[in-house]
Amino acid sequence: MNIHEYQAKAVLKEFGVPVSRGRSVFTAQEAEAAARELGGPLFVVKSQIHAGGRGKGKFKEASAGDKGGVRLAKSVEEVGRFAKEMLGNTLVTVQTGPAGKQVNRLYVEDGSAIAREHYLSMLVDRETSRVAFVVSTEGGMDIEKVAHETPEKIVSFSVDPATGVMSYHGRRVAKVLGLTGDLAKQAERLVAQLYAAFLAKDMSLLEINPLIITKENRLICLDAKISFDDNALYRHADIMTLRDTSEEDAKEIEASKHDLSYVALDGTIGCMVNGAGLAMATMDIIKLYGEEPANFLDVGGGATKEKVSAAFKIITADPKVKGILVNIFGGIMKCDIIAEGVIAAVKEVGLKVPLVVRLEGTNVELGKAILDKSGLNVISADDLDDAARKIVDAVRKLA
Repeated sequence: MNIHEYQAKAVLKEFGVPVSRGRSVFTAQEAEAAARELGGPLFVVKSQIHAGGRGKGKFKEASAGDKGGVRLAKSVEEVGRFAKEMLGNTLVTVQTGPAGKQVNRLYVEDGSAIAREHYLSMLVDRETSRVAFVVSTEGGMDIEKVAHETPEKIVSFSVDPATGVMSYHGRRVAKVLGLTGDLAKQAERLVAQLYAAFLAKDMSLLEINPLIITKENRLICLDAKISFDDNALYRHADIMTLRDTSEEDAKEIEASKHDLSYVALDGTIGCMVNGAGLAMATMDIIKLYGEEPANFLDVGGGATKEKVSAAFKIITADPKVKGILVNIFGGIMKCDIIAEGVIAAVKEVGLKVPLVVRLEGTNVELGKAILDKSGLNVISADDLDDAARKIVDAVRKLA
């Protein structure tokens, strides 16, 4: 689960992490009131959406100009003007895709006198099964671009869970960033605070970009991005209240209610598969034959008829879907259960696009028989290659 920047800073502040003062607002009037409370003389007005690249983004409405989703204001009146231009407008960044995201809230923050910008993040290193730090002097930039063009400027190291974070981890961060004296002590303290927050809140990603050094020689987390482990959210009722469903795809929200692994994509062929590996292979072979998948959807190994029916409804609710491919290898998941779920969903919502079904494994003959007797216009496939060819051909005939 992702949260907004202002929420992330509030979480970090609980652990003593240094962040700038700021207020979240929903109207231009609230923005001006926040600016008066902060006092100035400089303010930063930040769009709050679940996407990076806000500062370099572009608003769709011309009235917002080309100043991006993060702006420096020099007066209360300017804060109000920026808020009017940004709120309700759609911001397009490198991470939102061409559709962009509507800005429904802003964060008005104290301006900072920046001397240097650095990068610091934490994540779960899958290779070592440890929490890892990623550090770079190249703050304020796209870290993927830095990794590609100047990988030597990125240093990473993991923390042994048996010892936890130690003072030498902080000293290592300070050395990478070229910090000495009191700044090195601040870095050591910050590393301990971030590690404590990461573990206590079951985070999967914590990114500070940029981590700034002010002209007064203070370390401040000027931006913060946090993602939480969905599987651990039941332990954090306080974090669950921070969820902003307006930032999420409605189909993904519905899928989560039925414990389905679903990710919306931009293609035209809806996929319903059991098993993440098979789902990835199904998506790949659709692309191999020249079309694009509309989703990743793994119904899991122990899905019920109701769960399969819910999955099918979610796929058909996507207006971009021009065809559906059901690809099931029955182990724990029985093919007849899939067939019954598909039939139940079709009877409820109808079937307006081609449907190709490939079944293999447990109760496969029973599953095929159920589909044959249903009277549905189902195209049967013998294997994955055959299924991909048939659904791609069917979709292209409709174009």
